[in-house]
Amino acid sequence: MGYLHEGHLALVRRSCAENFRTVVSIFVNPAQFGPGEDFERYPRDEVRDLELLRECGVDAVYLPSAAEMYPHGYQTAVDVQRVTRPLEGAARPGHFRGVTTVVAKLLNAVEPDRAYFGRKDAQQLRVVQRMVRDLDMGVEIVPCEIVREADGLAMSSRNVYLSPEQRAAAPVIYRALCSARERYQAGERDADALRALVNDLIYPVPGAEIEYVSLADDQELDEIDGEITGPALLSLVVRFGHTRLLDNVELG
Repeated sequence: MGYLHEGHLALVRRSCAENFRTVVSIFVNPAQFGPGEDFERYPRDEVRDLELLRECGVDAVYLPSAAEMYPHGYQTAVDVQRVTRPLEGAARPGHFRGVTTVVAKLLNAVEPDRAYFGRKDAQQLRVVQRMVRDLDMGVEIVPCEIVREADGLAMSSRNVYLSPEQRAAAPVIYRALCSARERYQAGERDADALRALVNDLIYPVPGAEIEYVSLADDQELDEIDGEITGPALLSLVVRFGHTRLLDNVELG
């Protein structure tokens, strides 16, 4: 969606290294923002973004307008079931319908062999993978590792919203996730215990408001009750003021 940071550029550089041609799309998609969300104030800097992409050596940048993507009379949407319902789907109704529709349109416009998505938006990655698989779209979805600041905070365009005090506190998110992952690697398999550990580490931090902590199966994102018996995703959203910060680690 633009306002590029090193996390985005890591995807771009990997694509440039692995493919003959690389096309980058930039589109702040109104369909994936709900009422009262930050569409109007979402950070934008097209000139800066284009210069960064030029330095990376991309071959083309696709910059559609909202009118081009959703012309008058537009009536069609792509709606993935089940995996869109928990977590961000529950917190932001309609969000993933907007995501899958615009991603499908972008993939149709560019017709790439591969498309690169970051693991930070873990549910989005799984939703897009499901859409591509179910609709036989013929593109390989390439997951890319989360890029972090030196103190562990996952890079995000929305980090610019944080006050200095909030920014100083925000690394507790990744510390808590790492503590739970270490406990899991040491043999803990009780899902409730790992969720509680994350909550206990974040809750005392001034300004940090936990929206949810999830420990779910790795593919369909069904919440795990009791023992973890297979690959799992530990994910959360923490608010600092009006800013929602997402992060996750994979277990197993």
